[in-house]
Amino acid sequence: MNHKLPAIRIGLGFDTHRIESGGSLKIGDLWIDCNLHAVGHSDADVLMHAITDAILGSICEPDIGQLFPDDRTENHDRDSADFLLEAIRRLHARKMDIVNLDCVILAEAPKMAPYIMEMRATLAKRLRIDIDQVNIKAKTGEKVDAVGRGEAISARVVALVASS
Repeated sequence: MNHKLPAIRIGLGFDTHRIESGGSLKIGDLWIDCNLHAVGHSDADVLMHAITDAILGSICEPDIGQLFPDDRTENHDRDSADFLLEAIRRLHARKMDIVNLDCVILAEAPKMAPYIMEMRATLAKRLRIDIDQVNIKAKTGEKVDAVGRGEAISARVVALVASS
C-alpha cells in the first residue's frame, strides 16, 4: 500500500452547537461578550472544531469526536486549541501544510462582522500561516431551522493542503 499522499488535498469540516443565554461565546479562538454561549463538552468553539475536522479530513485522519471523545473527563471544558494543534501536528507529520481555509459561520447572534478580522488574525497566528490564508464569512439562518431561530450556531470549513 502506498502511504504517500497526493501533493494537494482538500478537507471539509462541519460543527454545530446549541446556543443558550448567559456567559460568553468562544468562536474563532476569540471570546465574545454577548450574553450567549455555545453548549458543548469542550469550550464549544464551532469554528475551531470545523477547522480541525477539515484539516483531519484532508489527510484521512479520524475526526475530532474520535480523537477527543466527549465521554472522556479530560476533554470536559477543554480548549479547542488543543484539538486544532493536534490536527496540525498530524498534518505536518504527513509533510503537508495549509494552503488556505475558507470558513463560514452561521449564526443569528451575535453579529460576527465586527470580529472577523480579529478571528482571521488570531487563527492565522495560532496556525502559523499568513492572514491571507484564512478567509471567514458570516451568514444568518434567515429565520430557518435551529440557526435561524437562534437555537444553534454552526460552522463549515474547507481546507486546502499541499505537500511541504
